Amino acid sequence: MDVKISFTELEKQIAYQFKDQNLIYEALSHSSYANEKKKIRKSNERLEFLGDSVLSVVVSQYLFEKYPDLPEGELTKIRAALVCEKSLHKFACRIDLGNYLLLGKGESHTGGRERPSILADAFEAVIAAIYLDGGLEAARTHILRFIPKNIPEKHSMLFGDYKTALQEVIQKNPEEKVDYRLIEESGPDHNKTFVVEVDLNSNVIGKGTGKSKKEAEQMAAREALALMGYEDAS
Repeated sequence: MDVKISFTELEKQIAYQFKDQNLIYEALSHSSYANEKKKIRKSNERLEFLGDSVLSVVVSQYLFEKYPDLPEGELTKIRAALVCEKSLHKFACRIDLGNYLLLGKGESHTGGRERPSILADAFEAVIAAIYLDGGLEAARTHILRFIPKNIPEKHSMLFGDYKTALQEVIQKNPEEKVDYRLIEESGPDHNKTFVVEVDLNSNVIGKGTGKSKKEAEQMAAREALALMGYEDAS
């Protein structure tokens, strides 16, 4: 991998140019790569530690200021969803971070560039690198590019509660009515599969499959939200 080219392309992706290239180099250096390079290269683990704290502070302040009417419990849940590994993995994929990781040969050959935990950790390490290189405001600008702008309206999707999220959308039009129908049930008692359709005013708007009726209903609601153009934030 040509490190200089990779840095240039990544800097374009994140809209930030590093004054100290060693910081981004370290942020991209997985422990497997650092171990191969022995004493001449640090891993990104320390930066990940710092980046986690910077991310939490920035997201906490953003939610606190933008949503003054939300109680502490709701703010805590939303923050937890936004900074969890699943969300950070999605954020990392948006900037193709896996393409720029410096991995050991074994890790590279076993799918390390797509591994959610590695990508999430590297995303936090990059936050720390930006913070150390350009300060808190630079890190804040970078982080807020990834935060949804209208969280309360559909925050249930952050936790995989698609039925509640769909209901919140439908409630904007009181005349609309949503119903869930079990259309198929198969398999032995210990391993059943359920298929559910969700109807809006008797028109099918989503279909889902699950190991329980509740799971199938959630998947049907999820499909309906996707068809309506609501981004899956979970």
